[in-house]
Amino acid sequence: MKQLGVVLKSKNKMNKTAIILGASGLTGGILLQKLIEDSRYSTIKLFSRTRIEGLPNKVIQFIGDLVDFEQFSADFIADEVYCCIGTTAKKTPDKKLYKKIDYGIPVAAAKLAKENDIPTFLVISAMGANKASSVFYNRTKGEMEQDVLQQGIMNTSILRPSLIGGKRNERRVLEKIGIVVFKIIQPLFIGPLKKYKIINAESIAQAMLNLANNTSNKEVIITSNDIIQLAKNN
Repeated sequence: MKQLGVVLKSKNKMNKTAIILGASGLTGGILLQKLIEDSRYSTIKLFSRTRIEGLPNKVIQFIGDLVDFEQFSADFIADEVYCCIGTTAKKTPDKKLYKKIDYGIPVAAAKLAKENDIPTFLVISAMGANKASSVFYNRTKGEMEQDVLQQGIMNTSILRPSLIGGKRNERRVLEKIGIVVFKIIQPLFIGPLKKYKIINAESIAQAMLNLANNTSNKEVIITSNDIIQLAKNN
């Protein structure tokens, strides 16, 4: 498995179907809008707990509890899966429930993608993901990565962004403070430290779209600074 080194070659396929998990979140919402505007996609399937209003006819919504993912098996058919699922310790303080979301949903989706012969799977992880970490958050992300990769989906991309910047609908006071501090010290992040710079959700969404529409036939892990570069390859 490679970490970095993705050579993009356009697929130029039309009338595609994309699945998004986490379309109500910051990155997932931006990605949804990009897919709606992209003529290569005729159908976009959203799997979520709540309905998003005001979407065009090319978007089909499947509503249910994502923790019970098998209920969606008959409808989980597409060319690509974009997994933007993620919660926070503040929103989900119960560690068992946290793991069901951040680990359980991406892994269940990857297993279903493999069963249904979906060739492309992209998932947002986090910088510091490490299955051997003593930090619960990092360990959960690392275990998720490992079990997603074990499915052997032809094109699997794991994105490890640093702190994600962008306008959220929900209040995250501590995160906002962290972003302000990071912006102040951004000039210090040079050389090997570049991967720790704040990354905009827009860049993550664009990088995912670019990766899905270019051939690689590889399993890749992409760190934050490389996500930014991939986002520029429009």
